[in-house]
Amino acid sequence: MTTLPLRLGGLSWRLRLRGVAVTVTGALLLALLMALNMRIGDIDMTLPEVLAGTFDAGSPAHFVIMELRLPRALTGALVGAALALSGAIIQSIARNPLASPEILGVTTGASVTVVAGVVFSGSVYGGVSGLLAGLGIPALALLGGLIGAAIVYGLAWRRGLDGYRLVLVGIGVAAVFTNVKFWLLTVGDVNDTGRAMVWISGSLNGRGWEHVVPTALALVVLVPLTLLGTRSLDALRFGDDTITALGVRTNLARALMILAAVLLAAVATASAGPIAFVALASPQIALRLVRSGQPPLLCSAVVGGVLTTGADLLARSLFSPIELPVGIVTAVLGAPYLIHLIWRSRK
Repeated sequence: MTTLPLRLGGLSWRLRLRGVAVTVTGALLLALLMALNMRIGDIDMTLPEVLAGTFDAGSPAHFVIMELRLPRALTGALVGAALALSGAIIQSIARNPLASPEILGVTTGASVTVVAGVVFSGSVYGGVSGLLAGLGIPALALLGGLIGAAIVYGLAWRRGLDGYRLVLVGIGVAAVFTNVKFWLLTVGDVNDTGRAMVWISGSLNGRGWEHVVPTALALVVLVPLTLLGTRSLDALRFGDDTITALGVRTNLARALMILAAVLLAAVATASAGPIAFVALASPQIALRLVRSGQPPLLCSAVVGGVLTTGADLLARSLFSPIELPVGIVTAVLGAPYLIHLIWRSRK
């Protein structure tokens, strides 16, 4: 495979030219899908009108694009990238293509706290109601995601962290959280549970700059850190004895990379809800496109943005004027892919 050496100070990488080509092509496709997505609204626009509204402050479409449509498109792209990057890290650590942020309790923990906040905000639970309503859904989701991940990590820790045990514990904790979520939905008011179900499905409707900024900041901070940790991820594919011989501090490396994955998934879930299968499928698609030994991080992030933005475009155009939550489309597309992965693993 053709590679290109890259050196920065005392650090060095070897860029796979195929990976660079796939990443650049994916970024161009993502930009096109975002532009197509911004065409859709109460008043459909042409691509030239979208471009003029984006870059020309004097354009009649400038306000609509900048305040309504661009934030939604950016949220979808950034959330997809964050979820995919989180999934790539977790799959590399767990050495399992079926691993995703769901097994760390991030999305299920966020779902429980958001449903509790929505259900109790209209109930008689005075102090709890005021606290939950005051936090707001994004803060509740972020808090729940971090709590869920802390529970999974704490239960999985046994003189170190084993990827296989992490997956098993995560599946068990996710099952408990899921049942708690359904119980909350059954005891809540039908109007409150309806609002909660929209968020649980994963939706980009009504997203603004307040959703773009936190996700963008998380990516700006965590992407360089995860790229610096690629040596650790490469080493974590092997057994602990081999990892130690390579000079990698196993538990510290796993803990730091899992923390980065948890933060990425928690911020993404807080911005758009638990969008299914993006974190699971994107790293594996990127791996097959690049033909590398493990999921490539940057390429996975671009593929995640493309999947989420493309799914949102389908969700808005397939049954127009009815608009589906983007999470429903990703679930419909991702379920056959999950079956395919299970079938391949059995072979």
